[in-house]
Amino acid sequence: MSESQQQPKLVRDIGLREATALNMIDMIGVGPFITIPLIVGAMGGPQAMVGWVLGAFFAVCDGLVWAELGASIPQAGGSYQYLRTSYGPNGLGRLVSFLFVWQLSFSAPLSIASGCLGIAQYAGYLWPSLFNVHTDHLFSHVFPVLGKFEMRVLVTNGTFVAMASCGLAVFLLYRRISAIGRLSKLLWVGVIGTMLWVIVAGVGHFSAARALSFPHEAFQLSPAFFTGLGSAMLFAFYDYWGYYNVCFLGGEVRQPERTIPRTILISIVLVAILYLVMNISILGVIPWQELGQASNSKTPAFVASMLLERTFGPWAGKVVSVLIMWVAFASVFSLLLGYSRVPYAAAVDGNYFRSYAKIHPRHQFPYVSLLMLGAAAAFFCLFRLADVIAALVVIRIMVQFLLQILGLLILRASRPEFPRPFRMFLYPVPALLAAVGFGYVLIARQNFMKEIRYAVAIILVGLCVFFVRSWLRKEWPFTPSSAHKLIGKIV
Repeated sequence: MSESQQQPKLVRDIGLREATALNMIDMIGVGPFITIPLIVGAMGGPQAMVGWVLGAFFAVCDGLVWAELGASIPQAGGSYQYLRTSYGPNGLGRLVSFLFVWQLSFSAPLSIASGCLGIAQYAGYLWPSLFNVHTDHLFSHVFPVLGKFEMRVLVTNGTFVAMASCGLAVFLLYRRISAIGRLSKLLWVGVIGTMLWVIVAGVGHFSAARALSFPHEAFQLSPAFFTGLGSAMLFAFYDYWGYYNVCFLGGEVRQPERTIPRTILISIVLVAILYLVMNISILGVIPWQELGQASNSKTPAFVASMLLERTFGPWAGKVVSVLIMWVAFASVFSLLLGYSRVPYAAAVDGNYFRSYAKIHPRHQFPYVSLLMLGAAAAFFCLFRLADVIAALVVIRIMVQFLLQILGLLILRASRPEFPRPFRMFLYPVPALLAAVGFGYVLIARQNFMKEIRYAVAIILVGLCVFFVRSWLRKEWPFTPSSAHKLIGKIV
């Protein structure tokens, strides 16, 4: 038998319900429970709702990009496969797809770490000693051309809770995908139940006067308004991201040409409704001034816990804190599952490091990729939550989302015959609008160059790694004529 026949393969065992559950627990996670003070603080009032509405709008626009590509190229790895196909598998596509996987080695653990830090934050509501600080140090260095880089390391008792959460997620994912699909539905029940309880509590004690108490300059179109909107949209993007998680599992989805587009659009609509209702409910109980002050405080704001404590009593605040830890863990679980398939897909294709291509001989999942991402996520738990979120969003926009939108336009123009079971509505308008929204978030923020420098540094190092590796392997762009012979070969 050939090596490809002997190699264990992924199995298509995820249906629409399981895929939607995984997407929604990925999207919701701890995001809306930790970012509302940051968004309100960025815009200085309840007009922060504009940021959430725009976040939902751009999520739909970009979701249509993912839906078309996911239905057309339903393989493990998601964006890796899309970029490789769009830009040409034997040429520029190898470079672009490699850079995507390279940046994912940083951005995926950042995303997972943000969920783990959210778990530790709400655990601190129950055990305040978790906020005791062991180390709080700002590292900075000025590099030629790139400028000043800053990195703040913050180690508290809660840091170890965050790391332990990451380890637990790896342990639970170390099994066959069919068992994970069943577990995802159980986690989904906890996620939706928690959000509904928060919504009911907020609606039952809702004050329209409090929710709509806009400051005098709320909608004054000043530079401060637009920079605040950019920061608010950055956190809103973080809250909505995850609608594409099913695409990373494309090789394990049943009837992917139908399941993937439906999962993406259903997830965005349902989560957008839940977010908007929940956020309005919170603003109707907790004054926005209090939320804005909390965004500048060193002590995290337990928004949901505060809401339930004020409406039902201290016991409710403690119970909902436990439930939000459940929600955050569900998100970590889903993120780690989806992202672990990306380096695996690239390694199988010969465009990443060989060890990532290994499949567990019994349970048939990419265990090396899972373990490596889990270890990196545990390391990123050493940083501040707000810094982790900002770096994550900027890196992903620059090295994935914008390149993927351009790739779809190129694929449409260069290969009109390419199979497209699902076609974007009103093409190319949603794709162009998504690009505009992402570009706005990149530059319409105070001190926006801080995270852009991180992204540029990751790109430059990735380019060096790619070209050195290609030169040693005699691949494109050094010997383009032989590049096709080496595809599928693993370092």
